Amino acid sequence: MKIPTFSDPQSLSHLFTLLTSSFNQMNDNNSTVRKRRRINSDSDDGSTQKKKKKEEEVSDTLTSFLDKEDQEEFERISEEEKLSNETNHMEKKNAMLDYYSNHHDSYRDVVEESEKLKRKRSRATATEDGADSKDAKSSGGGGVQRRLWVKDRSGAWWDECKKPQFPEQEFKKAFRMGKATFEAICEELNSVIAKEDTTLRNAIPVRQRVAVCLWRLATGDPLRLVSKRFGLGISTCHKLVLEVCTAIKNVLMPKYLNWPDEVSLMKIKNEFESISSIPNVVGSIYTSHVPIIAPKISLASYFNKRHTERNQKTSYSITVQGVVDPRGVFTDVCIGWPGSMNDDQVLEKSALFHRANGGLMKGVWIVGGSGYPLMDWVLVPYTQQNLTWTQHAFNEKTSEVQKVAKDAFARLKGRWSCLQKRTEVKLQDLPVVLGACCVLHNICELRNEEIDPELMFDIIDDDMVPEVALRSINSMKARDAIAHDLLHHGLAGTKFL
Repeated sequence: MKIPTFSDPQSLSHLFTLLTSSFNQMNDNNSTVRKRRRINSDSDDGSTQKKKKKEEEVSDTLTSFLDKEDQEEFERISEEEKLSNETNHMEKKNAMLDYYSNHHDSYRDVVEESEKLKRKRSRATATEDGADSKDAKSSGGGGVQRRLWVKDRSGAWWDECKKPQFPEQEFKKAFRMGKATFEAICEELNSVIAKEDTTLRNAIPVRQRVAVCLWRLATGDPLRLVSKRFGLGISTCHKLVLEVCTAIKNVLMPKYLNWPDEVSLMKIKNEFESISSIPNVVGSIYTSHVPIIAPKISLASYFNKRHTERNQKTSYSITVQGVVDPRGVFTDVCIGWPGSMNDDQVLEKSALFHRANGGLMKGVWIVGGSGYPLMDWVLVPYTQQNLTWTQHAFNEKTSEVQKVAKDAFARLKGRWSCLQKRTEVKLQDLPVVLGACCVLHNICELRNEEIDPELMFDIIDDDMVPEVALRSINSMKARDAIAHDLLHHGLAGTKFL
């Protein structure tokens, strides 16, 4: 396009006016467009906006000088270029999406293939390096079971113990009972503590489960030593001890530790009368203390003042009250009351006390020490000073009955050394463990399992005279009558000519 020439000043002035108005209009249009673009495109960066602004200024400037046909041609070309750019952009976008989609599918296939390969390798090594697993039978194509990592521990000692040629005396020394008694216990507990093999490992046999528990109770050794002895984990040994003790309490206690029936009571009366010449005695009662670690709650309740003063060392304990027959077999136990309680307080909390108040102990005696009160069914020695000859003779006879219970507790603590020292068992689980020890004691006594004299434990429990030593006037008269009969019938070490 040719630019016209103007020779006169008026034409030039007119041209200048037109250009000025055109530039003013262009500036107005540009400001409007910039405002609209600023609202619609807040995310564009500054460099892009400046570039577009320059392009728009150039475009508007050129457009103002172009004629209508050139402007239409320019707009048409711009629209075609814009359409072409949008088409190219969509094609590139679709191509990129297809690429990433294919790449993701390929990566997922690779990961799945890698996982399958790892699983195959773990199955192939399932039975190597002492892993406690076995081949699993699959329904489709036979594979082997997945491998579980197990720490290599030696159970050679237990492997020797369970052999038939293992010496009986050594077995009894380790488990406080002979092989026959051990096998009988395993047989009775088999249905309760037996476990099935899983897909990852074989279950621990019943005999080994019982052996772990008995060894722990018999020696009182820490769990880390029990773990080394049997080739099992520490937590596994702790779990086995609690499981077997619970099974003993639930299965064997109702069978081996219960109050005797009428026929048995008559036999017990006769045996005690042959020992002490005191009629109608059905049991000897004694309360002992078992040391514990200082509890986190109710610390003062478990504080044992008498043991602390005697040993010059802070002591905490729980109580075990037991009634025994002439053979030293427990017929009733009360376990778990705090060590700060006296013997009479423990007795009042026991189930035996409530049964006696219900009439169970009518017409019979249970002989106890000076720490118990004299009641209609509890017979205790005279505690006042300056005893008469009759009273002194009576105390000697009751001490013979009391000795039966004290010796039973000595054998109990001698067999199961865990009762002699503070154990790692939690306070809430301790009554179950102590109950299991009492049941195992009864089994050994009933099966005539003799205890090694070296294992006998010296029982030292201080008798505290109860606040109310006399609970019944009738019981006092009955005691005096028994003491008189013993002396005058020549049953208390003397007789009149």
